[in-house]
Amino acid sequence: MVPDQVSANVDLERASDPFHFRGALKTPAQIDELRRRKKGKRIASYHGKQNTLIESLLKPMEEHTEDARVDEAATRLPVKIAVWASLIANFCLSVLQMYAAISSLSLALLATGIDAIFDIGSNILLLWLHRKSESLDGNSWPVGGARLETIGNIVYVLRMGSVNLIIIVESVQLLITKKNDDLKTFHLPSILAVATALAVKLLLFLYCFSLRTKSSQVLVLWEDHRNDLFINGFGILMSVGGSKLRWWLDPMGAIIIALGVISSWGRTIYTQFELLAGKSVSRDFLQLLIYNSATFSQEIDKVDTVRAYHSGPDYFVEIDIVMDANTPLWKAHDVSQALQDRIEVLPNVGRAFVHVDYETTHTPVELFSTSFIFAPFLTFLSRNIGK
Repeated sequence: MVPDQVSANVDLERASDPFHFRGALKTPAQIDELRRRKKGKRIASYHGKQNTLIESLLKPMEEHTEDARVDEAATRLPVKIAVWASLIANFCLSVLQMYAAISSLSLALLATGIDAIFDIGSNILLLWLHRKSESLDGNSWPVGGARLETIGNIVYVLRMGSVNLIIIVESVQLLITKKNDDLKTFHLPSILAVATALAVKLLLFLYCFSLRTKSSQVLVLWEDHRNDLFINGFGILMSVGGSKLRWWLDPMGAIIIALGVISSWGRTIYTQFELLAGKSVSRDFLQLLIYNSATFSQEIDKVDTVRAYHSGPDYFVEIDIVMDANTPLWKAHDVSQALQDRIEVLPNVGRAFVHVDYETTHTPVELFSTSFIFAPFLTFLSRNIGK
């Protein structure tokens, strides 16, 4: 390689890595050596995360966008399969579990059956809201429909909580009012029906596990299947216990299942409220925005402020950049618009706003000084006008 080519490659590398982050990368051999040291696993884990962060920062934003597009295209069919498989399975299982609850007269199995009924309702609601969010009129809904799914999740969880409260009330009433210690009749077909539902839920849980980070729909479905594993398994255990050991195990199991459902989905609804309230995005994504904004153009002197927060599952991004006071308006506009366009195609970014300034104090000094100079003159006019 000729010297000019070597010099050009070095200049290009420096331009793409102006802060020399690449020099901080640890090789796999170095990380393995750290891991073999006494108490070195934590240090090795730290450097592994730093490697991932540095590689993410140095990767051009176009590659982030392209990787997200390829990933979305690759997971589109699996996500659709997860949604429709859950919908069909939940419909069949809801019928099966309600049969088990009615035929056995078990409160524990009734709690599992009601949860299954709400599962099918949840699937239909999520599917409808997802399609509705994609078809909203942009003039009537300028921020898009991404938050519709979040609102739907909240409504669904509230209704599920209210029904489980009814189960708790009925179970407590039975525990208080029942006088005899007669065991309820053991009903094997009901147990087999719920066991079948448990096996199907396990398969759906395993399938949705790898897709839970790819779609908000699949994440909710995965959490639902995870909860159902506990609900159905514990429901079988307490229903059998109520017919073989002590009668009060069945209503007690129903109470525990209902409380578990309310607690689990309570955490989910808290997370959904955080998304609606505008919780900040992850620190790694903020660092990606800061680095790419600071290195986007030589015309940008400083990056004053970077904010990125949730608007439902999507992100809103606000960036304040500082340019020279003598920068022409057309150039300031072109640079900020190009930066905004580059950010808006990043994964999960709904909107981006780029504000240009020439200083960081945000104090309109010239306006204040002009008002101060002309203040006596304006006061004189206001007092003498009309005389």
